[in-house]
Amino acid sequence: MTDLEFDHHADEEVVRNRPRPEGALAAVERATARLLTMLEDMDDLSVREPSLLPGWSRAHVISHLARNADGCANLLTWARTGVEHTMYASRQDRDADISEGARRGHRLLVEDLAAASGRLAEAFRTLPSPSWLFEVEVAPGKPVPAREIPRIRLHEVRVHSVDLDFGFGFDDIPRHEIEWLLNDTVRQLGGRPDVPPLALDVEFTDGSGATWRLGTPGSSEHRVRGDAGTALGWLLGRTSADGLSGDPPELPPWL
Repeated sequence: MTDLEFDHHADEEVVRNRPRPEGALAAVERATARLLTMLEDMDDLSVREPSLLPGWSRAHVISHLARNADGCANLLTWARTGVEHTMYASRQDRDADISEGARRGHRLLVEDLAAASGRLAEAFRTLPSPSWLFEVEVAPGKPVPAREIPRIRLHEVRVHSVDLDFGFGFDDIPRHEIEWLLNDTVRQLGGRPDVPPLALDVEFTDGSGATWRLGTPGSSEHRVRGDAGTALGWLLGRTSADGLSGDPPELPPWL
């Protein structure tokens, strides 16, 4: 890994001395700017069109991204104060807020997302250094240090930018970011019991490569090769195994 904040095997003492994840924060800022620029080219008709997510229009995706920004800000409040602030009040409230927001027109959707992203950026900027190491729960029973929240937000922004189906693909994600996203996707997916043994050889745009292993190692390990964008889309269930070589197995749903 190239940046400390995305190396989950980094020396704990070094992390304590540099708790603020500067690289991840810069990546979120770039990804958000790219997303908002793309949204400016939409209109009231295009936001009503289907996204790549079943049952969701583009408006649903935009509304979700806004509420996710507020949810991440809630977690930072928890880290700053030590008082529990969950990402969402409940799954039902989350879904209701997304549906309500999706009824808005293009301009209000973009303004809502821009405002929520601005609130999150301010929460990132003002979080005291020690608070980055405070553990919060992104979901019940899933504690993470606050320094991982920028990475979580980066995943949301980049992947849902693809889901909008408006000219941005996995191949458009910068090389260093897509390695981070692959690493985190494998980390979340790879330990699940329903994932078959798999060795994934990935080639990046600069000609370098990396190998990830998923599932429980065994004699029937599948070997799969492909470029980074195709591999990430496949792992996330956004694209088929077309474009990959080897023996791609059927993967369980991402969520």
